[in-house]
Amino acid sequence: MRANRSRDTTPELQLRALLFEHGLRYRVSMQPISGLRRTADIVFPRARVAVFVDGCYWHGCPEHYRPSTKNSEFWATKISSNRIRDEDTNRALAEAGWTVIRCWEHEDAEVSAGRVIDALDKSTS
Repeated sequence: MRANRSRDTTPELQLRALLFEHGLRYRVSMQPISGLRRTADIVFPRARVAVFVDGCYWHGCPEHYRPSTKNSEFWATKISSNRIRDEDTNRALAEAGWTVIRCWEHEDAEVSAGRVIDALDKSTS
């Protein structure tokens, strides 16, 4: 488990590169709300947009998640608690006036970047 990165994953780096190419500047691995122990992958503080790039296994992607065959009860509980925490994070940030964007690791980075850019455009208008 130590080899599993919590930041600077390949999908995250691809998305960040595309956003940077569009002239956008952002914070990396930041807590959008102080006191809330949640870290967003990419944060636009002024626009109040938080982007999470979720791994298919760790967050239970409906398209790609395959249950573990070893220690299955533990992993089912772990993935379920991750999903519940994600929903709680979305709710807490939305209540604080933030826009939350969740991207799956399997999504095309161009599509994800487009969603982020659209959210930023809406927040500034």
